[in-house]
Amino acid sequence: MRIVVADDSVLLREGLVRLLVEDGHRVQAAVGDGPALVAAVLEHRPDVSIVDVRMPPTHTDEGLRAAISARSYVPGAPMLMLSQYVEASYAGDLLADGTGSVGYLLKDRVARVEEFLDALDRVAHGATVLDPQVVARLLAARRRDGGVSALTAREREILALMAEGCSNAAVARRLVISASAVEKHIGNIFAKLGLPPDDDTRHRRVLAVLTYLGGRGPVSRG
Repeated sequence: MRIVVADDSVLLREGLVRLLVEDGHRVQAAVGDGPALVAAVLEHRPDVSIVDVRMPPTHTDEGLRAAISARSYVPGAPMLMLSQYVEASYAGDLLADGTGSVGYLLKDRVARVEEFLDALDRVAHGATVLDPQVVARLLAARRRDGGVSALTAREREILALMAEGCSNAAVARRLVISASAVEKHIGNIFAKLGLPPDDDTRHRRVLAVLTYLGGRGPVSRG
């Protein structure tokens, strides 16, 4: 894959570049601030960008804002965000356009190389991937209304796995149930969240996760 890396920490940035190159990918740019990320995405149109949430000058959410800005110029540009801390609102902000191809992982996840590379590949191919700790925080907060409260325990469990980026087959394996049972549960989730059947499946999955994240009703395309 063609990849852009954005992190103000030279050590982590170079470590990521080395890891990606050794895995056979091509790093088209490695930058240290938000404006440089936007410029690199516009120039290179990478298959996916890896972006630190907190970058100069204030080290709050410049990386996140730059990623959102880049996606406004290149709609749907895949972005995998890295953060030192769990901030569920960041994931919600990134998902808000409803197009998917986004991920939010804690930096500790990079040390689990296979998991990190798998998440990167899934984001590059259109999936939504959230760190399990983010999902756990959302569950603990019980920020659910707008239809999510109507879901059964099994449906909420499946929706949490969808938020982690699991495919139907992966959900079936994790819960030790059949693929057809997963499809039925997901159909019920879409119906209870008011996601229309004439929408494409990928888009409905993104909206379902967004509803789960924000504890609010689904967001329309327009």
